[in-house]
Amino acid sequence: MINWHSRYLQQAAWTRPLREYLFDHCGLDGARRILEVGCGTGAILAEFDKRSFAVHGIDNNLPRLDEARLHAPRAQVLCGDGLALPYADQAFDMTYCHFLLLWVKDPLHALREMRRVTRPGGYVLALAEPDYPNRVDRPQALVPMGRLQTESLRRQGADPSLGLHLADLFRQAGIEIIETGPLQAQNTPGDGEMEWAVLESDLTGLATDEELKRWKSIDRRARAQGYRVLFIPTYFAFGRVA
Repeated sequence: MINWHSRYLQQAAWTRPLREYLFDHCGLDGARRILEVGCGTGAILAEFDKRSFAVHGIDNNLPRLDEARLHAPRAQVLCGDGLALPYADQAFDMTYCHFLLLWVKDPLHALREMRRVTRPGGYVLALAEPDYPNRVDRPQALVPMGRLQTESLRRQGADPSLGLHLADLFRQAGIEIIETGPLQAQNTPGDGEMEWAVLESDLTGLATDEELKRWKSIDRRARAQGYRVLFIPTYFAFGRVA
């Protein structure tokens, strides 16, 4: 059973240095209203609880929004669709998302919606979008496991290579790119139990119990001995609304 708030906190920790850099670049302290699209359980929204600006979040998962209300009590959160944001044009100074666009049926339209609700001169940020097909696993015996997880994401409706296309999507959405590129390399040797909870969920029906046990044994041994590599290239884009 995956504790999704713990998972989102883990992902938020991966991107914290980038967020601090980009939010500072956006002049966050001078903002009046900001919006997170796909806010989940409020893992990032909670970081704004002591800020003076109005914080908004939207997600299409009601149980996770209930958690967001607990973790980020200052935030105004709504249940809604990122493809039809229920906000007026030019309502926010900054709009951002985090590990979201790969799950959206039409990510270009989602970015156009984020641009629409952001004022001219405001900012749109996609903080993390992965490129699973270029995933690196070591030891080599774990490569088939990574390929199966990529296939699982496709079957779940995700685009596991979204990160590679992120900059082009920003351009097509009419967002002036200020900066884009890969996040600093993240190897996660200490996150074994959480990674396995996600893997076992993703690989249900794609791998046998025997395969999962064998891979888990290899993974644990490699982590204990310090030579486990799990690297998924992940990209960000940061732009301004004209």
